[in-house]
Amino acid sequence: MKFRTMLLAILVGLVCIACFGGATAAKTLVVDATKVACPTAAYTSIQAAVNAASAGDTIRICPGVYVEQVSIDKSLTLRAESGAILMPSSLQSNTTSLSDGSPLAVALLVANTSDVTINGLIVDGTNNAISACAPDFFGIAFQNASGTIRRSAIRNFKLTAALNGCQTGSGILVQSGGGQSSAVNIDTSSIHDFQKNGITANEVGTSVVIRANTVTGVGPTTGAAQNGIQIGYGATGSITNNTVTNNVWSPCIAVSTCTAVATNILVYQSDGITVSNNNVSVSQIGIFIDANNATLTGNSSTANSVFDGIHFEGNSNEVRTSTVVNASESGIYVDGNSNVIENNTITEAGVGILSTTGSTGNLISGNNIFDCPIPIQDPKVRNIAQLLKPQR
Repeated sequence: MKFRTMLLAILVGLVCIACFGGATAAKTLVVDATKVACPTAAYTSIQAAVNAASAGDTIRICPGVYVEQVSIDKSLTLRAESGAILMPSSLQSNTTSLSDGSPLAVALLVANTSDVTINGLIVDGTNNAISACAPDFFGIAFQNASGTIRRSAIRNFKLTAALNGCQTGSGILVQSGGGQSSAVNIDTSSIHDFQKNGITANEVGTSVVIRANTVTGVGPTTGAAQNGIQIGYGATGSITNNTVTNNVWSPCIAVSTCTAVATNILVYQSDGITVSNNNVSVSQIGIFIDANNATLTGNSSTANSVFDGIHFEGNSNEVRTSTVVNASESGIYVDGNSNVIENNTITEAGVGILSTTGSTGNLISGNNIFDCPIPIQDPKVRNIAQLLKPQR
């Protein structure tokens, strides 16, 4: 009997080891570049902590300046304390574009993993030291990777004034390729002083929720035609409750001579996108949809020079309960079929609503139009999409 009891106890112990022996509790690794704020920190660089961490761990980043590029390929949480700044002394190519293989230089790269959270970190490109139009460079990039960017600031990703015409230098990139996918939430963050785009989500397989961010362009510039937020080339997702301002390509001063436009929100060759409750202002075009089946509700677009507050080129799009104030050419422009323009309010525009000749099946109903010399007009088709400068 005693032998059987002992044997049973051993077997139970072995089962417990089998069940629980592989489980390890997630841990927190502390980083402090100078060990002033956090004297007991085990690491002085973020990358060293990333390398030492296991999937599921948290990296606490203490206040200070971290002069490095960081690459993440495992599930981690980066929790930065106020005043933690990632500022590489120079940016080197550390990945390639998943669309064309061109070199990219990224301050914080997340690739081929999932469940990565970046919370509260300042990513600053002031010292990027890039002296040509290539490589393209970004503050944060998710490539075939998923996670969240929250309460972070991405700033100063631009070149010197002599290189301001380069179509490069952006805040955030989310990109998929090779049949893989990326699903990223970007919320309550500040993106500003970029050269090309604030937030870019591109390619089939990419899905983004872009919510409650503040994206600010550099203002009138003769350099790259900026886009505040872009979803394009087959990516999916939503753009909601953001404030996007100050994306203006200053050489574009007249409809007949403009060769490029800047936009605050751009949806390009990506169908079924939701754009709702955003405040956009100061641009050539507040919201530009070059796609189908987009749904726009509750947006506010103000101070759009040369062109339109909201502009559609595509079919079966809807714009409802939106407000446009002070648009040069028109409040809402539509070129396509079976679109719905309903219950919007337009105040002060050259034309309230432009619906191009040849467009069919469009429903234009219940709109309130004020201070527009012409409420509704059907001009000849002009393909303004050819003036777009999307990032890829």
